Amino acid sequence: MLPNRSYETVAGYFVQDKPGPITPGSEFHELPPRFGLIDDSPERWSKLIASIQQLNVDAPSHVQYKVFFLGRHGEGYHNFGWAKHGQQAWDDYWSKLNGDGELIWGPDPELTPVGEGQADEAHVAWKTELQCGLPFPEKLYCSPLSRAIRTNQRSFKDLNPDGRRTTIVENIREEFGIHTCDKRRTRTYIHETFPEYLIEDGFTEEDELWKPDVRESWDDVDVRAKAVLDMIFENDEEQYISITAHSGFINACLRVTDHPLWALPTGGVIPIVVKATAERVPT
Repeated sequence: MLPNRSYETVAGYFVQDKPGPITPGSEFHELPPRFGLIDDSPERWSKLIASIQQLNVDAPSHVQYKVFFLGRHGEGYHNFGWAKHGQQAWDDYWSKLNGDGELIWGPDPELTPVGEGQADEAHVAWKTELQCGLPFPEKLYCSPLSRAIRTNQRSFKDLNPDGRRTTIVENIREEFGIHTCDKRRTRTYIHETFPEYLIEDGFTEEDELWKPDVRESWDDVDVRAKAVLDMIFENDEEQYISITAHSGFINACLRVTDHPLWALPTGGVIPIVVKATAERVPT
C-alpha cells in the first residue's frame, strides 16, 4: 500500500505562484518568458536546480520536492466548436454530438492548425530555455487523448537528449463523460498510431470510464490527479517531470497542491514546485 501523501506548492519561483492573471485586465500569454520563472539572470536555471537539490538534501526522509511542467494541449476541434456555438449551447447540446456537419470533434478530436501552431510555439519555448540551462524533463507523461499526444510530440520534437520515451497514463486524461470529445480511442489505435510512446501497465483496450450520461465531478478528477502525483513520488527518483494534459486535469493538480488557480490557455505550460509529505507510520 502506498503511503498517504499530502501536497503543497512551494511558492516564490514562478510568476504563476501568485493568483492569476497577475493583475485584473492583464493579458496572460500561454508561454511567458522563461515559462514564468521570476529569476531572469543568465544563471537562472542553474540557480533553480541548486535550490531544488538543496531542498531535497535538507528534507527529512518523508519529504520530497519535484518540479512539474504541466502542459495543456493546443487548440482542438472541440475548443473551436465551443467557441463557435458558445458555452451554453455547447454544454446543453453540441458537446453530446460528434460534430455539427462542418466540424468533427468527437470522439477524441485532433488539433486544429491553430493548435498545431501553439504546440510549435511551446517547442520554441522549450528549445530557448534548454539552451539557457533548463534541464530536459527526466520523466515525461501524457494523456491518452490524441490532442495531448500530438502536442507532446510537437513540443519536444528533436529536443530529447537521449530518446526518453513519454508514458501514456489513463488518469491524466480530461474530465470524462457526456462530452464526446473526451472519449478516448482504443489501446490498439494509440499503440499503432504512436508507437514511440510507452503505455502504462493495465491500460484497457476500450475506454471503460467514459459514459454518455454521467460527467465526472471535480472531486473525482482531484482523486485522479492525486493518484498521478502519488505514483510519481512513489516510483520516480527524478526531480523534473513533464505532464501533457488538459485544463480539467491541470486545474485538479493545482487544487491538490494548493496552488492558486490559473486559467491556462490552450498550448500553455505552467510550472510548479511541489512538496510531498508522506504520512509517517509510528514505529
